[in-house]
Amino acid sequence: MTIRKQFLKTRHTCKVEFTIPSSQAKNFSKASVVGDFNNWNANATPMKRLKKDGSFSCSVELPEGKEYQFRYLIDGSRWVNDNKPDNFRNTIYNDAKNCVIKL
Repeated sequence: MTIRKQFLKTRHTCKVEFTIPSSQAKNFSKASVVGDFNNWNANATPMKRLKKDGSFSCSVELPEGKEYQFRYLIDGSRWVNDNKPDNFRNTIYNDAKNCVIKL
């Protein structure tokens, strides 16, 4: 999994691209990025499967100077963490860890 950040100088925002590579996306049909930037809404940020290679990807623009927690939701029922976030933080339920990106 990869997270790519592109800081936009004119708007003080960062375009963040989330990608699940095809090698990890073989056994599921849909994915979304769910986090505090979209109020943990499973439908707010769906990822698209790329026909070219079978990976899933989506982009969001987020304000700079903050940290955001997120996880991937696979097929509407399985939570998965990115393998290279900036950090991890315990969930409010203390049953798992959320990924953290710093912008």
